[in-house]
Amino acid sequence: MLANRFPPLPRWQRVLSTLACAAWLCGSAQAAGLTVLMADETAAHTEFVRQLRETQDAGNRFHLVHLAAGERAVEEAAGSAAPDGITMAVGMSAARSAIASPGQDPLVLAMLSRLDYESLRGTAALRRPERQIGVLLREPAMADQLALIDAVMPTKRRLGIVATAESEPIVNELLRAGLGWDLQVEYAPDAKSLATALRLLVPRSDALLVLPDKIGDSQAATLTVLRAGAGAGLPVFGTSDGLVRSGGLAAAVSTPSQLAQQARGLGHKLAAAGSAPGVRIEAATPATVRVNATVARGLGLRLPDERELTARVSSIR
Repeated sequence: MLANRFPPLPRWQRVLSTLACAAWLCGSAQAAGLTVLMADETAAHTEFVRQLRETQDAGNRFHLVHLAAGERAVEEAAGSAAPDGITMAVGMSAARSAIASPGQDPLVLAMLSRLDYESLRGTAALRRPERQIGVLLREPAMADQLALIDAVMPTKRRLGIVATAESEPIVNELLRAGLGWDLQVEYAPDAKSLATALRLLVPRSDALLVLPDKIGDSQAATLTVLRAGAGAGLPVFGTSDGLVRSGGLAAAVSTPSQLAQQARGLGHKLAAAGSAPGVRIEAATPATVRVNATVARGLGLRLPDERELTARVSSIR
């Protein structure tokens, strides 16, 4: 009768409980190696998980838990358990599920945008952590974006940015990193205001930067910025491959494979830090530079190749 008074756990939590019990039965020195929670099977998330699986150390156990309904709830790679147990949530949906579930093992929240993190930071799990939590942002730091623009346009300093109210943390990071830059920031509360903000920005700017916010996440809004830049002969920089393919000049990005390697390293740092609870945040690094050569030619710019620009961006650390 007592059992009926409590609601059943979600399937993924039952799976994790089973894995934890199995690891305990194997002995306290053999906890599960890496448990990965995945809810949104986008191409980027799938590539991230594939890289994690393929680079797992021989002899360590790899558990993939699908939070969405699917044919298989868990996939396991062959191998014995490893001494350190780390849970990794991939993407926003998985992160929300992970921080809502109790646990003591180190937890890495990976493939999150800066705005994703800002929406999570007010939760009790991050304000009063009871475990080691690492947050890996999927975009490189704003300092990397400025380093790229400096490498492409070393004599220009007027940078135009259209922001939204939600992107204030990103703007603040940019302002902190932008000493020596003439940063022109206009706010667009909605899509209709974007054109007005751009009319104010373009005459005061040598280049435009699309932030990883609601404007950068909207194809229509991004195209509006790109058209404004093209009409004025201004290069447009951003933080995604998609912007470069759509007509942006260049972007500093981090690939899913690079993020997977960094996420694994962050997990090891948390495990080595001991049991004291805390939250550690890392921006994506290293950044890889993407360039639209056609746009560069149209603007009359002769740029170093992507490899050299990547090296220049990386050299600021």
